[in-house]
Amino acid sequence: MSSSEKFDPPALADFARYYGFHYAMIDPLALVQDVLVDMERGLRGQTSSLPMIPAYISPVSRVPLGKTVIALDAGGTNLRAALIHFDDQGKAHAQNTEKTPMPGTYGRVRAEQFFDKIAEVTIPLLEKAPHAEGIGFTFSYPTEITKDADGILLGFSKEVDAPEVIGKPIGQGLRDALARRHIPAPQKIVLLNDTTATLLSGLLSIAPQGGQGQYGIAPGPVVGLILGTGINTAYPEKNIPKIGFASADAPQIVVCETGTFAHRYRGILDREYDATTKNPGAYTLEKATAGAYLGPLTFHILKQAIRDGLLGFRKSSEFLAWPTLQTKDLNAFMRAPLSGEGPIGKLFAADEGDAVAALVYLTSLITERAARFAAAMVAAAVERLEGYDPLAPVRIAVEGTTYLMYQGLRTALESYLHTILVSGKKRFYVIAPVEQASLFGAAVAALSP
Repeated sequence: MSSSEKFDPPALADFARYYGFHYAMIDPLALVQDVLVDMERGLRGQTSSLPMIPAYISPVSRVPLGKTVIALDAGGTNLRAALIHFDDQGKAHAQNTEKTPMPGTYGRVRAEQFFDKIAEVTIPLLEKAPHAEGIGFTFSYPTEITKDADGILLGFSKEVDAPEVIGKPIGQGLRDALARRHIPAPQKIVLLNDTTATLLSGLLSIAPQGGQGQYGIAPGPVVGLILGTGINTAYPEKNIPKIGFASADAPQIVVCETGTFAHRYRGILDREYDATTKNPGAYTLEKATAGAYLGPLTFHILKQAIRDGLLGFRKSSEFLAWPTLQTKDLNAFMRAPLSGEGPIGKLFAADEGDAVAALVYLTSLITERAARFAAAMVAAAVERLEGYDPLAPVRIAVEGTTYLMYQGLRTALESYLHTILVSGKKRFYVIAPVEQASLFGAAVAALSP
C-alpha cells in the first residue's frame, strides 16, 4: 500500500482469512466444547493438551474473620513477605510488607542458602505474629504441588541461579531453615501457584451478590484467570478421577495450564511463527493470546502483509529489518496511533494515514482472536461449575497486564464471554480484576482446608 492507495478493509480481511488468523473463523461455542473435552481427559489422566493439575486446596466459602497469616510471594526476581490480617468484615490488610531480591538473582546460591534467605524475611513476621494461623506461599515458578500442599520445584526462570533447589520441596525447605535457627514453624505451610492465588484472592475482592442475607444463600464459586505474559485458568473441581478425588461439598482447585491447549485454529502464519520460538509445537494457545507473544506474532503477520502488497509505506524496508516487535511497543502505538510517536509511529509520514489504518486494522483482528480464545477458556471453566443461580453468580477474578492494558482486548474478551455464557442456558457471573492477588491469595490458602 503506497501513500496513494486507499485503506481497503475487505482486502485485509481476505488476507486474514487466507492465512487463517481472522477471528471470525473461530466458532466460540465449538471451541468451548473442544476445551471441555480436553479438560475431562486431563482430569482422567488421559492424553490431553490440558494437564489439569490439582492444587490440593479446597477454597473456603468465606474467609474466617479476625485471623492473621503470613503471606510469601516468590516470582520473577523479587520475594515479597507480609502479615495479612482479616478484619471483622473479612477485609484483608497487608502489614509489615517487605520486598527483597529473590535468592539466586545476584549469583549462584546453594539450596541451604536459598532457604535461609527465605527464612530471613519470614522470621520477623513470625516474631510479630507468633500465633499466625499458617504460611501461604505463592511460588510462581514451575512447581509440582503435592498432596500435603507442598511444592516440588521443577525449574527456575533464567533470573534465579539456584540449581540445587530443583527437585526439592519448597515448604519443607523453609521448615528446615527455620528449624536451623530454632524457630518453630506454623503447622500449615501451603504452596500454590499464581493462578490459584488469583482465584483465592477473588474470594476477598469480588463481593458475592447473594451474601448470607435473609435467604442464607452461599456465595458463588470463583474462577481465576491470569492474562499477562502468559495465560492460565483455575477453578474448583468436584471430580478428579486421576487422583481418586470426588467431593461435591469441598471441591478442589484445579489449574488447567490453559496456555498449552492445542486448538484447531492455527493458521499458516501461526505455524511459521511457532517454528521461530524456543519451544515449537508447545503452548499454542498462549502464543496466540498472551503478552509474551502478541507483539512478535503480530510483527510476523504484518511482515507477510508487506510482502504480499497489502501493507506498504516508505519505511517498509526498515520495518522488515527489525529483529522483532515487543508487545509493549505495539500496544503503545495501538493506544495512540495518531500521535506518530514510538518506534512504530515514527515509521509513517504525514500522508500515510491509510497505511497506519491498515496496520491498526490487521493488529485489531489479531487482538480480537486473542480475546475470543481467552473468553472460551474462561467460559469452559465456568461451564464446569453450576452458575445458574442469579443470587450466587460465578465470580471471575482476573490478574495480568495484558488483560488490563492491551488495547481492545479486555472489552472484546468480556463481550465474547457474555455471548458464550448466555447462549442456550444463561449462566450468571461477574468478572473483575483483583489487586495484590499473589499475597492475598496466599493468605487465603493458609486458611483453606
